[in-house]
Amino acid sequence: MKFNRSVLRIGSWATPLATAAAVLGLAGCVNYAGIKSDHHIAPPTSFAASESLPTEGGQWPSLDWSEQFGDPQLPQLVDEALKGNPTIDEARARIDKAAAYAGSAKSTLYPNVSGSYSWTRELNSENTVYPSPYGGTWYSENSVLTSASWDLDVWGKNRERLRQATSEEKVEEADMQEVRISLAASVAGTYNQLARLYELRDIATRELSNREQIGRITNGRVGAGLDTDVERQTANGDIATIRSSVSNLDGQITTVRYQLGALLGAGPDRGLKIAVPSLGKGAAVALPDNLPADLVSRRPDIVAAFWRVDAATHGVKEAKAEFFPDINLSAAAGLDAFGWGRFLTSSSRQIAAGPAIHLPIFDAGALRSQLKGRYADFDFDVANYNKTLIDALSDVATQVSLIRSTDRQLIDSQQALDAQTKAYRLAVARYSSGLNQQLQVLNADDNRLAAEQAVANLNMDRRNQQIALIKALGGGFDSAKANLAATAAAPLSSHPAETASN
Repeated sequence: MKFNRSVLRIGSWATPLATAAAVLGLAGCVNYAGIKSDHHIAPPTSFAASESLPTEGGQWPSLDWSEQFGDPQLPQLVDEALKGNPTIDEARARIDKAAAYAGSAKSTLYPNVSGSYSWTRELNSENTVYPSPYGGTWYSENSVLTSASWDLDVWGKNRERLRQATSEEKVEEADMQEVRISLAASVAGTYNQLARLYELRDIATRELSNREQIGRITNGRVGAGLDTDVERQTANGDIATIRSSVSNLDGQITTVRYQLGALLGAGPDRGLKIAVPSLGKGAAVALPDNLPADLVSRRPDIVAAFWRVDAATHGVKEAKAEFFPDINLSAAAGLDAFGWGRFLTSSSRQIAAGPAIHLPIFDAGALRSQLKGRYADFDFDVANYNKTLIDALSDVATQVSLIRSTDRQLIDSQQALDAQTKAYRLAVARYSSGLNQQLQVLNADDNRLAAEQAVANLNMDRRNQQIALIKALGGGFDSAKANLAATAAAPLSSHPAETASN
C-alpha cells in the first residue's frame, strides 16, 4: 500500500504524524517467517590435507617468481603481457563498472536535491473555467522550484545495497588478480613449450647427423659387398624421415611463437622476435607451512568466491529490509507567477513538505519469493566457495605429486639414456667393423633417441608442473596487500540468517 505524499503548510504536522502512526500499526502484514538457510562456508581445516600437503618450511611464491628459472627474457615477457593484454583491460573495465554501481548505491544514503525552472506561454480559452481577463488572453507563467528528498533508511536497506555493491567490486578486483596470475602462468607455460620444441629440434638435428653417419657406413658396406641396396634405401629413408621431423618441429615452433605474440597482446610478428629460450630448472620445491589455512588468502579465486558469499549475504539483508516500512522526507520551495511583474515577490512563493511512508501489506508473495531467490543465490555462492577451496587444495596436492613423480622418473630415465647411448655407440662401432647388421644399429639408435626425447620431455614437464604449482599457490597474490582480505565487517562466519537486520 502506498500513502501519497501530502502537500502541507509549514507547521501543520498533525496529519502526517497520524498517518505514520496508522501505517506503522499495520506492520507485520507481510513477513519472512520460515525463510532461512543453514549453509555455511567451510573453514580450510575441515578438509583433511596434512598427509598430502605436509609442512616443508617453504616460502609462498613472490610476484617475481618467473625470475627463478634463470632466463631474463621470461620476466620481460610476463611484464609485457600484463601491461598490454586486452584480457587485463577487460578485467579493469569490470572493476570500473562495479565501482560505478557502488557509487550509485552510496548516493542513496544522502539527501537528493534538485532544481528546476520552467517558462510557459499559454492562451486560455474564453469558454472554459477561466474568467476574463484570463480567458482569451496570452499569458506567460514562470516557475522556479528547488526540491529535496531523503530516504531515512531506517531498516538499513540502502546500507546493505551499498555493502553488497562494495563486495561485488572486491569480487571483480580478485577476479582481475586471477586473470593476471593465469596470464603470467600461460606466458611461462607457452614459453616453456617453445623451449621444449627447440630442445626436441636439437635432438632431431643430432639424430639426423647420426642417421647420415649410418648412411655413410652403409654405403661403404654396400661397396664392400657386406650390405645390399635394401640397407642403403633403408638408411636413405630414415634420413628423409628425420628431416621431415625437423621441418615439422620448425612449423610447431612458429605456431607457438604466434601464440606467445597473442598472449603478449601483440600481433604474430611479435612472437617471431622472441629469442630462443634458455630456461633453467628453477628453485627447489618445498611447500609453505600452515598451507590449508593460509591458502584462502593466497588464491584470488578463493578470495573472489568469499566476496561473492559476502555480497550475497548483504543481498539477503537488503531483501529482508524490504518487509519493513520505507520512510521518506521531502520538501520543496520556489516561486510561481503569471508574467514577470510579480515573479520575484514574496506572494509568488510556493512551499511544500511532508513525509511519505510505504509499507507492504499484501503482495501475493512477491517479497517472500524475492527473499527465497536471494537465499538461493547465497546457497549457490557458499557451495561455489566450498568447491573452489576443495579444488584449490586438490590442485596443490596434484602438482606436488606430479613433481615428485617426475623427479623419480628423471633419475631412471637418465640412467636409461646413458645405457642406450653406450649401446648405440657399441652398435655403430661393430657395424663399422662388419660385426653387426644394420638392423641392430637402427634399433639401438631408436632406443637411444626415445630415451633422449623422454629425458627432454620430463625436464619440460617438470618445469610446467612447477609453474602450475606456483599458480596453485596463488602466484604471489596476497589478499592483505591487495586490500581484499576479510574484515571485521565481513567475517568468514557471516551468515544472513544470523546477522540480518530485524
